[in-house]
Amino acid sequence: MQEEMRNRPSKVFRCGPVQAAIWTNQRVMDDAVVEVHSIKIDKSYKAGDDWKRTTSFAAEDLPKISVVAMAVYRHLRLRSNEPSDATNGREKTDDKA
Repeated sequence: MQEEMRNRPSKVFRCGPVQAAIWTNQRVMDDAVVEVHSIKIDKSYKAGDDWKRTTSFAAEDLPKISVVAMAVYRHLRLRSNEPSDATNGREKTDDKA
């Protein structure tokens, strides 16, 4: 169970097919445990009957990338003590971008 939780992003933001996932790891630096975040941005698409993900984007995806990137930045820099929503840490952004 703990291994399963370890391989999941701590937060996900979506705008249409574009998704930004925040991965949180703990590292020891100068005898202190600190959280280190990495971000992965990708896009889902359908190939035949299968859904796939890619890190290649079209020019039309750039506004959506911007939306999810700003959502990640706000989340990491403007944290609050509010509980996450009922979607298990997943937050949906405006799909109309």
